[in-house]
Amino acid sequence: MKRDIILAGVGGQGILTIAYLLDNAALARGYRVKQAEVHGMAQRGGAVYSHLRISDTEVISDLIPIGAADMILAVEPLEVQRYLKFLSPGGVVVASREPYKNIHDYPPEEEVLAAILALPRAVLVDAKGIAEAAGVPKAQNMAMVGAATPFLPFEIKDFEPFVKKLFSSKGERIVEANMAALESGYRLGSACKALLDQGLPSAEVARRLQS
Repeated sequence: MKRDIILAGVGGQGILTIAYLLDNAALARGYRVKQAEVHGMAQRGGAVYSHLRISDTEVISDLIPIGAADMILAVEPLEVQRYLKFLSPGGVVVASREPYKNIHDYPPEEEVLAAILALPRAVLVDAKGIAEAAGVPKAQNMAMVGAATPFLPFEIKDFEPFVKKLFSSKGERIVEANMAALESGYRLGSACKALLDQGLPSAEVARRLQS
């Protein structure tokens, strides 16, 4: 088993929390983990990325080679293009639909999303809508982890102890809301994976699940 994952977004979107959950879920299952330092956190709104490698055998390097990533997990959709060169031919992109327009010449949103759906295996996540429905608007990163999980060697229950560790000081309601966002993301990711595995194009998968 091996999963090489590029985590991408902008400062303030919870990339560190995503990395924490994936790292600890992997270690709890007995996997080996290598993670390159999260870069770009110095300024809120600046590009943030990290390489995360999970395997059941020893991992030597913490850097993912070009064309070898099994997944790009992007909390900001435009960031997908920045790291697309890392994606393997059979890899999947799991990206938020919600843009973070931190540059004056941000491309038209529909073009950004269409470029993602033109990829053979891509999932667009209404992370904002899922988080708001769960009652915690900041839980968009939880929705993203949930949507990515069907493509990874985890189950949602693997994350629960670490979600509790992160949020128990804020009360049981916050813990439950973050778990709800994870679970909603997971349901979406599972539905998308089932259709992608049937060979449907990403755009058709998105159309079917939105209708």
